[in-house]
Amino acid sequence: MTLHKAHTHHPSRPVTVLGAGILGRRIAAVFLAGSYTSFIKSSGEAFTVLTPLPHPERGRLSLFSDMKSAVENAWLVIEAIPEQLPLKIKVFEEMDRHTPGDCILGSNSSSLKSRLMVPGLSEERKKRVMNVHFMMPPEMRPVEVMTCGSTEEEVMAEMMELLESCGMCPFMVRKESTGFVFGRVWAAIKREILSVLAEGVSNPDDIDLLWKEVFQRPTSGQPCQLMDQVGLDTVAAIEENYIRERGLDGDKTVDWLRENYINKGRLGDKCESGGLYPAEQESMSEKLYVLDVGIGDNNAVRDARTAGRVLAVSPKSGKRTTLVSGLSYPDGIDVSPSCGRMFWTSMGHALSACDGSVQSAKLDGSDVRTLLRPGTVYTPKQLIVDDVDRKLYFCDREGLSVHRCNFDGTDHQILIQTGSLKVPSERKDMMRFCVGVALDRGNRRIYWTQKGPSKSGKGRISRAGIDIPAGQTANNRADVECLLEGRPEPIDLEYDTQTQMLYWTDRGEHPMGCSLNRVDLNGDIDKETIGEKVEILARQFHEPIGLKLTKNGVYVTDLGGCVYLVSGTKKTVVTQGEGCFSGHAIL
Repeated sequence: MTLHKAHTHHPSRPVTVLGAGILGRRIAAVFLAGSYTSFIKSSGEAFTVLTPLPHPERGRLSLFSDMKSAVENAWLVIEAIPEQLPLKIKVFEEMDRHTPGDCILGSNSSSLKSRLMVPGLSEERKKRVMNVHFMMPPEMRPVEVMTCGSTEEEVMAEMMELLESCGMCPFMVRKESTGFVFGRVWAAIKREILSVLAEGVSNPDDIDLLWKEVFQRPTSGQPCQLMDQVGLDTVAAIEENYIRERGLDGDKTVDWLRENYINKGRLGDKCESGGLYPAEQESMSEKLYVLDVGIGDNNAVRDARTAGRVLAVSPKSGKRTTLVSGLSYPDGIDVSPSCGRMFWTSMGHALSACDGSVQSAKLDGSDVRTLLRPGTVYTPKQLIVDDVDRKLYFCDREGLSVHRCNFDGTDHQILIQTGSLKVPSERKDMMRFCVGVALDRGNRRIYWTQKGPSKSGKGRISRAGIDIPAGQTANNRADVECLLEGRPEPIDLEYDTQTQMLYWTDRGEHPMGCSLNRVDLNGDIDKETIGEKVEILARQFHEPIGLKLTKNGVYVTDLGGCVYLVSGTKKTVVTQGEGCFSGHAIL
């Protein structure tokens, strides 16, 4: 298959995939982000949405039955033929004869080193040979990129950049290794499971259930993190038992661990020197304060109204600690470093009742205070702290409004009123519902979302001045302007004062919804074309709600019980629980 797709360095030359089996078609779908064969038709849209906005123009597919025609003008060729070394050697020799000298030659082999496939190629040609291992099923984004032993660093870097632009998650294998990284780890797991089964120690059902309970629980860590948590000295002691009983060589396990870590005082989380991971750096010393709405954890519906919590979450380990409990559907939260307190909204028991509230507590969860009592606001949603003027800003969804008050709840004002609560048609109009709020202190502006009906594609993002203009009211102020409309269902907002970027979560329909987005607000804004500047930074959340910017990326929480960190094109799970997470804050 030859894929005619423009590339930065080779705009008129194609990418060629040799082999049209399952993996060959999967690779073609990645590079095309289009729909041609039956496999690509079923997966093409999924790959297209992984690419950054604006999505690149889809490539064209050409099919060939002879090697020469398929590769003679290609700048990249990836073989995806059967795992037979003699066949791969023959194919690489043929590729070498028919491709241009600057063409990159890749192998999708899952176990064989590309070094073994090119004994007949010149040393100059080997500089452009590598392994490019894609995985299945298509939902698995990792691609392992490995040198053939002679590959130029610039060529490897070019491949990594290309894969990221196609929405993949590439990993550089740091030195040649049979089975790469994931394959070796998975091979060891399979090998030990088969031994357990062969010895009659357990059965498949129990092994799978044990795996789920240990490694797929919300509090489960990653393997290297788990070793640090257990303690590397303990890990070494356990492994020594296996070495003695089985007569194994500990050179590349326990001996290596002692020499490089334990003997240097790096025992893991129990000591200040760290372990496999270095001691927690200042850049990762943030603490997350996350709201659990209370409708998850298989709670009885009747108990949900008092099951809300404020959680403290470690970005490094994902560990969660309950700070405040017994809340009534908490939704938005932020912290004030200057006074050492956190502030949050609670939506109240009934959406139609004016029973929401705004509360505060010290950062350890003590000294809980109610600032705005039930009867003051209807359904307060996302909240943001202005730590300079010591003000709180928040939206009231069913109250059709945006509010401001002092840290102690005094000087409570309605800044924006999108409809009259006395007019039934306006009070029920979801287009008037205000949800997310953000502050631009430098330009003295406030931003907010009006999400519209669920999954309607009618959401709006608007802005106005922080203060109501003289002689005007929250109902009739003339400085309100709608920046974006027709969004799936925008929720929370955050404004980056340094870059003048506006970020927001959207819990609408796929593929544009359930996403993290941003738009550049630098310079003059053209209302007709601003929508074309919107970027989708990450997708496939489970009803995303809160977001917060940090030096490490953007944290996002969703109703699926996850906290994510989006950094560049990578989206990682910080922690996963059985609750439903709404707003969150960072300190």
